[in-house]
Amino acid sequence: MATPGAGKTTYALTVAAQLLALREIMGLTIVTPTEHLKYQWAQAARQFGIAIDPSYRNAQGRAGAGFHGVAVTYAQVAAHPALHRARTEGRRTLVIFDEVHHAGDALSWGEAVREAFEPARRRLALTGTPFRSDANPIPFVSYIPEADGAKRSASDYVYGYGPALADGVVRPVIFLAYSGEMHWRTRAGDEISATLGTPMTKDQIAQAWRTALDPSGDWIQRVLEAADKRLTEVRRAMPDAGGLVIAGDHETARAYAALLRRISGVRPVVVLSDDPTASRKITAFAASDARWMVAVRMVSEGVDVPRLAVGVYATSVSTPLFFAQAVGRFVRARQRGETASVFLPSVPVLLGFAAELEAERDHVVRVLERDPEAELELAQRELRTADDLELAGRSIEVLKASATFDRVLFDGGEFGTATEAGSPEEEDYLGLPGLLEPDQVAQLLRKRQAAQLAARSAAVTTEADGPAAPAAAKPNTAPTVSREELGALRKELNGLVGAWSHRTGLPHGVIHNELRSACGGPALAQATADQIKARIDKIRAWALSRSD
Repeated sequence: MATPGAGKTTYALTVAAQLLALREIMGLTIVTPTEHLKYQWAQAARQFGIAIDPSYRNAQGRAGAGFHGVAVTYAQVAAHPALHRARTEGRRTLVIFDEVHHAGDALSWGEAVREAFEPARRRLALTGTPFRSDANPIPFVSYIPEADGAKRSASDYVYGYGPALADGVVRPVIFLAYSGEMHWRTRAGDEISATLGTPMTKDQIAQAWRTALDPSGDWIQRVLEAADKRLTEVRRAMPDAGGLVIAGDHETARAYAALLRRISGVRPVVVLSDDPTASRKITAFAASDARWMVAVRMVSEGVDVPRLAVGVYATSVSTPLFFAQAVGRFVRARQRGETASVFLPSVPVLLGFAAELEAERDHVVRVLERDPEAELELAQRELRTADDLELAGRSIEVLKASATFDRVLFDGGEFGTATEAGSPEEEDYLGLPGLLEPDQVAQLLRKRQAAQLAARSAAVTTEADGPAAPAAAKPNTAPTVSREELGALRKELNGLVGAWSHRTGLPHGVIHNELRSACGGPALAQATADQIKARIDKIRAWALSRSD
């Protein structure tokens, strides 16, 4: 297992070239998740003097005589495992499994892969994310029994994000999270208001998330504007740096592309899954210096566009596998000091994934009391089913959405003071240099946060003291409110709002709006410590008056 961007393709082809030179193997089969990746592997293999046929079809039977081997998809193997077994038995073969966790996408796939390649002379399984959300075992992967009866996958070799970052193989990733006020109407006709990132039910989170991503709202436009500014800054040090917007469906992808064209003045490349020229578009974009590409899940795992340095996670897919693979598109380093920047909504599940970027996950298979036929049916149904949060967010009417800059996440820490999009505070982070070592990134983030906190504290003190003559001015001795203290106050208020919601039946967003009306001040994400304390006192007063 090697983290996305670590160079698994180069490693595998180096092994293949050496085994071919030693005549330990006479043929090579590369198995990939997608059609595009077959051609990408074939192109990479040419640099090692290895001829791979990416156009091989099952109907051919034999591969062409002028090739060392073929590239096929897992689906292709599952369609005719006996054919691929015969090819494997026909000569000494190395089989390379690219993103081998996909071999467990359905029970039939796993069984077919095992049948086809069990006789291989050598097998090399590669993955950047060896975990799945189901119980389908991954073929040829070892599992270690655990105390609770589950089995955990065990990699023969692990090269995680942390070591790769220390070696300069991958880039440090700066996550820029955006919150904001979301307004939508449910199917029942109720109008809901909520702040993205505050405690909500699962359905409300999905609906607020869906509202933020709506192309007609202000949230996505502000985020795209910020991402384009960041890309401009990064291109000062990386002139060919590119940006990628990961969209949820074709319609929104086209709408995002139209927004980006207005923002940047340049038409983005749009890559859709039903476009027969999608692979050619990705290849052409990788070789160009174009600014933006918008894609719908097409540019995920394995797709190699090393110049991608800025990303916008504009989809409601909430699985750790997809998130890790999406972020992996931006981390491949070409020279030391390159950084990656990923913009995302302040949704708890995504913030959790971002904070745990270095976590190494294994695939856990738990004992299930389900017959094989039922398990196969479930696996095939899951392949066709959208993510739960995606489904929950579809049954609403979007009213409006605003954007606020929430925070920066880097190396497990949080930086920044919540502020309006387009503010000088946001510009401080969008203007970070494009070439920085990881320790320089952390140092600069801490420095800018300290300066912003000091400025905000001074502004609050000035408002409280009123205007004074310069000679009578006193030095600012008010304590700076740390990010941790501000977070604790927000958490306390959100807990009280949750309790009041449970007691009254009012939605969280309505309660937050009533507190703002009663106490004044901006949304919670931009509120000062004193403003939050005032709201805490107010909601406690409500509770006492209701009890009397």
